[in-house]
Amino acid sequence: MWLFKKKKEVKQYDKEKLEPVLRSSICTGETTAGFRNKVNGEFVEVMLINGQSDLDEFREMYGIEGEIPTIY
Repeated sequence: MWLFKKKKEVKQYDKEKLEPVLRSSICTGETTAGFRNKVNGEFVEVMLINGQSDLDEFREMYGIEGEIPTIY
């Protein structure tokens, strides 16, 4: 039994070069969360999103607030 909850570490990303996005497949509907390079559009996958709890975990992990755009 844990008496104290482990504090989650907020990871950092370069907000000037990267933007958080969700990438969704048109065919399968699979959604992945990650970051898109603002200069060349390259997508770096961080985690698979299976539901709202995964999306909330992604937001908490990187300290993201507000709407996250979806790309296809």
